[in-house]
Amino acid sequence: MRYLFSTGLIGAITAGVSLLRGTREAPITWRAVLAWVSWGITLALAVGAAIDMRRESHGVPVADDSPLAAKQSKRAKKEIKRTEKQLKAAQKR
Repeated sequence: MRYLFSTGLIGAITAGVSLLRGTREAPITWRAVLAWVSWGITLALAVGAAIDMRRESHGVPVADDSPLAAKQSKRAKKEIKRTEKQLKAAQKR
């Protein structure tokens, strides 16, 4: 549920509502089409970010171009170091 109320999604939805109100009575021009394309891209990016947040919180790998990929790889490296340290300690016994 928290992913549905992320700021990116709320911002994209409110921008879409504003765009709809502004273009309801106006003629279709290239500027209006460009505004709708821009809004679609914004909405797609917001949905993608919410999906990446959910995947990262569940431990599922995210795409390399995601901002969360660096955080996830750092966590994986820490886990590998901790596992190696435990193996070395177990071998000394």
